[in-house]
Amino acid sequence: MQLLVKNEIEIEAAAAKVWEVLTFSKFTTQYMFGCEVESDWQEGSSIKWKMQHEGKEIIPVTGIIKEIHPNVKLVYTVIDPNSEMEDIPENYLNVTYDLMQQEDITVLSVTQDGFEGAANGQQRYQDVYNNGEGWNPILVQIKALAEEH
Repeated sequence: MQLLVKNEIEIEAAAAKVWEVLTFSKFTTQYMFGCEVESDWQEGSSIKWKMQHEGKEIIPVTGIIKEIHPNVKLVYTVIDPNSEMEDIPENYLNVTYDLMQQEDITVLSVTQDGFEGAANGQQRYQDVYNNGEGWNPILVQIKALAEEH
């Protein structure tokens, strides 16, 4: 059985504005637990989320951009470099953002998968799934940011 978490939200903003919220650090710090995103946004490039904790820089999540189509789709892998798991492709999870513009509304869908073959996959799935909440709390914040800017 495939373990995946999928959530979506309707945002009253253009896909280009939603894309900015997903990819600009000035926004990611507001919805991704205080983390700045760092990437050159090219397929095959690294992606990192950085944050400060007690005056020290921490990188809680890192990955590789697998597919990128600005304003339409972003696929990247993720792993916690501070975890005990081996840094091998099998232990990375996948995150996919799909943006679909429908007149003045953008439907943002987020899917996270790859849990089945990853180390601690079941626990990682449960952590993300969070009793069905999944990405919803983050999506609500993304929606607010895109609609107010």
